[in-house]
Amino acid sequence: MTTMERPIVISVGTRPEIIKMAPVHGELRRRGLPVAWVHTGQHREMAQPLYEFFGIEPEHEVILKRSNGSLAHLNALLLERLGEIFDAVQPSAVLVHGDTTSTLASAQAAFYQGVPIGHVEAGLRTFNHREPFPEEMNRELTARLAHWHFAPTSKAAANLRHEGVPDQGVHTVGNTAVDAALAGTARVEALLGQGRSVLPAELDALRTGLRYAGWKLITVTAHRRENWGEGIGNIARSVADLLRAHPDLAVVWPVHGNPAVSDAVYAELGPLVHELEGRLTLCPPLDYPALLWCLRNSTLALTDSGGIQEEGAALSCPVLVLRNTTERPELIDAGAGLIVGTDRAHIVATVDGLLRQPAALQRMREAVNPFGDGTTARRIADVLQQDLGHSPAAEPRSVEHA
Repeated sequence: MTTMERPIVISVGTRPEIIKMAPVHGELRRRGLPVAWVHTGQHREMAQPLYEFFGIEPEHEVILKRSNGSLAHLNALLLERLGEIFDAVQPSAVLVHGDTTSTLASAQAAFYQGVPIGHVEAGLRTFNHREPFPEEMNRELTARLAHWHFAPTSKAAANLRHEGVPDQGVHTVGNTAVDAALAGTARVEALLGQGRSVLPAELDALRTGLRYAGWKLITVTAHRRENWGEGIGNIARSVADLLRAHPDLAVVWPVHGNPAVSDAVYAELGPLVHELEGRLTLCPPLDYPALLWCLRNSTLALTDSGGIQEEGAALSCPVLVLRNTTERPELIDAGAGLIVGTDRAHIVATVDGLLRQPAALQRMREAVNPFGDGTTARRIADVLQQDLGHSPAAEPRSVEHA
């Protein structure tokens, strides 16, 4: 096969990766470029609804047969199987996303076979290898292997250049999370307008309360390893404090399935579900359309998720970051979010202050989104199309953000 005939491979396997790479897949297909999707298998139970929502059928899948939960074991399994897939497919390029184990393993496997790597959402840094762990190091190591570095902001691009990445390899393009959130929300609203059910039953009481009782919704998610234990417990206790202090407040918390998270959340908040008569919804992780609906209708979000920081900014939902650091400082600089950590008293005081100051919340909602304008996938496809010689393309465009 010539380079023009060999597919561009997208290699991802976690829920956030699927969401954020779906716009790139769609844009490459729209242009008629050869593209193949490899599902690396970590979030199998969540993957199929996402693939259906985005109209994606993976050509290849890694079936993970894990005998333990260690990261080394996972990386070894992925590296071996991905090497076999890439050898069979003979890709012209491999695109990876962000900072997961599948990101690093996919980049390693491609590098060993001499295949150029495109790193989408490159250059994010906390400058602390333990927060988030192991994601911070995964990003740094992937940067050492990548040929194209698709940075979401000018700050991320500057991080890469500071680390010695050549200018010609760095492209400031925005974040594909914005593309996905804007298009996904429009689709959800259209489906709801047609009377089609796209939300789970767990949200029925919540929708009624928001519409008729005037509840103010807060969406909460927490799953980071550095928050396991006391951190998750503190977050749960702060949510209980806020619900008791504000009778018009409602909370939806899609609880991560890991027992290190779910056991702590249900121990603190489980007894309150019936007492609060619908104002507290603890449920399994929501599918993407439901999460978008929650963020779109939330007064604010409490999260340690990187993706929700971006999605919140895209949907004008103020975000309070339940971590001590963030590799997305642009959110804070833009005024669309605050870092609150996991201290119970600080979380409660911050949220209480914002709820009592509508003008402050409105300023956060009106902040300019630092992560892009919804055309990131086009910019990425421009670069790949030009560099791989699939057909003539316009000069690659960049978007600069503070």
